[in-house]
Amino acid sequence: MSEVIYNVTINVSEEVHDRWLDWVCTEHIPEVLQTGMFKQAIFLRVHAFEQGGRTYAVQYTAASMDDLDRYIKEFAPALRAKTETAFGDQVHPFRTTLEVLQKFQAVR
Repeated sequence: MSEVIYNVTINVSEEVHDRWLDWVCTEHIPEVLQTGMFKQAIFLRVHAFEQGGRTYAVQYTAASMDDLDRYIKEFAPALRAKTETAFGDQVHPFRTTLEVLQKFQAVR
């Protein structure tokens, strides 16, 4: 089985940005990793032509599609509800799944 990346791109309004940034790094990402369904997470700033707010992405690496499916069924609903309760419509996530087909290493 190949690795799977669960990519969550989030646009955050300026009104909640600082509070959200602290929360996502100290609470949310660690809580997602504690589910045991992911091997790692990478937190990224997205540089794009934005409609307002700031945009970030979190890429969670799962060992398999089965692990990702289990996360989405068993853990995601409660974690999404926490986000909605804390930030309402000030945070707009967009989720995609990327399957790693092959990795290449730079030759030096």
